[in-house]
Amino acid sequence: MDAKTQTLTPVDELVARNAMRFPNESAEYRAARTALLKEEYELRRRLERVAALRRTLPPGGEVRGDYRFMGENGPSDFAGLFGDKDTLILYSFMFGPQRERPCPMCTNLLGPLDANARDLEQKVALAVIARSPVERLVAFTQERGWQALKVYQDLDDAYSRDYFALTPKGSEEPAINVFTRQDGTIRHFWSGEMGESDPGQDPRGAPDPAPLWNFLDITPHGRDADWYPSLTY
Repeated sequence: MDAKTQTLTPVDELVARNAMRFPNESAEYRAARTALLKEEYELRRRLERVAALRRTLPPGGEVRGDYRFMGENGPSDFAGLFGDKDTLILYSFMFGPQRERPCPMCTNLLGPLDANARDLEQKVALAVIARSPVERLVAFTQERGWQALKVYQDLDDAYSRDYFALTPKGSEEPAINVFTRQDGTIRHFWSGEMGESDPGQDPRGAPDPAPLWNFLDITPHGRDADWYPSLTY
């Protein structure tokens, strides 16, 4: 049966089937946990609906810029970043030449991404773009022990400017962009555009791609609005 035509079991019925009970839990805890479980089921379904809607986006803008990059193994044009894949994910790393050290938040996200890079590259092309010289980027990947991420220098900042990783005032922003290639034409498919944050929150995507925050979200204290990861401890 096509997923679009499937009838979903009502959430209340799914929750009623849940037989999990933990040692010494109170009735008060179980009632609150059951109410939360309903919300978690709804959230999971909402995420699936959003992902499905994302996949139905019409063709995005054609990539026409003469973007040039320098990787560890030499120069590349934009098409070269695809390799033999038809989909390309680019992460813009806040590590420009003006920075003594790279952004800790970007670094925190890229560590787990490195661990998943070889799996992702079975399906899509993946690369990290930054504005520092490639030798500096490679040295940092070695410092962190990253083994799979491909890093490239944006040679003239053109890509970073056009795809919102470099503001008109010269400050850097993290950016995730997805591109497609079909019949030789490269188009933009999707980008995170959730720059505005709600009161008391950091700007974040939905879902948030960083495992750090997702794991903290399941703890009693959650995210600390005044705490950020560090490059060293």
